[in-house]
Amino acid sequence: MHTGDAFPLDRNEGRKGEKIMERNQLGQIVAPLTDWYHENCRRLPWRENRDAYRVWVSEIMLQQTRVETVIPYFERFMERLPTIASLAACGDEELFKLWEGLGYYSRARNLRRAAQVICEQHDGQFPEEYQEILALPGIGAYTAGAVSSIAFEKARAAVDGNVLRVFTRLTQDSHDILDTRFRSQVTEDLERIYPPRQRGDFTQSLMELGAVVCVPNGEPRCGECPLRGMCGAYGSRTQLCYPVKKKKAERRIEYRTMLVLRFQDKTALRKREGRGILSGMWELPNADGILDEQQVLHWLAERGFLVREVKAPEDGRKQLKHVFTHIEWHMACWIVTCENEGTCHDFTWVSDAQLEHEVALPTAFKKVYRECMTKR
Repeated sequence: MHTGDAFPLDRNEGRKGEKIMERNQLGQIVAPLTDWYHENCRRLPWRENRDAYRVWVSEIMLQQTRVETVIPYFERFMERLPTIASLAACGDEELFKLWEGLGYYSRARNLRRAAQVICEQHDGQFPEEYQEILALPGIGAYTAGAVSSIAFEKARAAVDGNVLRVFTRLTQDSHDILDTRFRSQVTEDLERIYPPRQRGDFTQSLMELGAVVCVPNGEPRCGECPLRGMCGAYGSRTQLCYPVKKKKAERRIEYRTMLVLRFQDKTALRKREGRGILSGMWELPNADGILDEQQVLHWLAERGFLVREVKAPEDGRKQLKHVFTHIEWHMACWIVTCENEGTCHDFTWVSDAQLEHEVALPTAFKKVYRECMTKR
């Protein structure tokens, strides 16, 4: 096995700003990194074989989600929907229930739509060519590169945050990693050094190094890194200066009042509008702003509810918080025991068992439901 010590540092290794790894030297990373991956990679269920369907589903699930969280979802999904055809035929409620808790439900919708396209246009066989993969709904350059290289051994890079972190530390590159032109340049640089064999392993070795050694949000584990001897940031002790990322715009805060309406041991749900955040998903009834008890009673009266009791789960001033990518919800919660189903036809009443096993409720609403039901 190659180690970082096989590439000794220059005597000036501590001099700030010195570049040790230039772009034209990137080919030196392939052998030590692939060897390291073979000996140290995590055993993950989607690595059990290189089937394109499994690789694809895992990559979509792993977007903005931790590996530990994804594993049980992936295993359950594969057990229920083991083929592209079974995914293409899956109904909304089952699909969303399998996805419940992963968030970003558009990913699930696009998975199914892509499966339908594969069945319609590729006879149910996952396409092998990069451009055909890229043309599928919900698939961008990263996912297309991952599937193309891992499943089909193509010289295609999959450049995400982990890979960009490794690259910018190796080369001490201060470009903004959110710049799409820079990401495209890194992709081209990496694709030029792909080996003739074990291309999927090389792709995964870059991902793995960024995930478990050259980690985000903390000190990298340089002592475990097979590339430390050629890493510019390690040599100049500037690891935490990279990657450079332009500051994101602050999230917009929205205030909402959530209602857990109960009637005869059932809870009221309604479908969200078909546009915007969580479009088309089930939700708890809710209103803009933070409503006090009298305002809640007025809201209920307008919809024909006869109310036995209104109460907060604990302190009526307490708010729950849920963070989306660009929006942050601050939520007041009220539990309402009703004497009837009201006069509004938007509501569907479901049992606790249905909520647990059949109906997919997005995490923001599930959080409110559990808070209210456990502390009522």
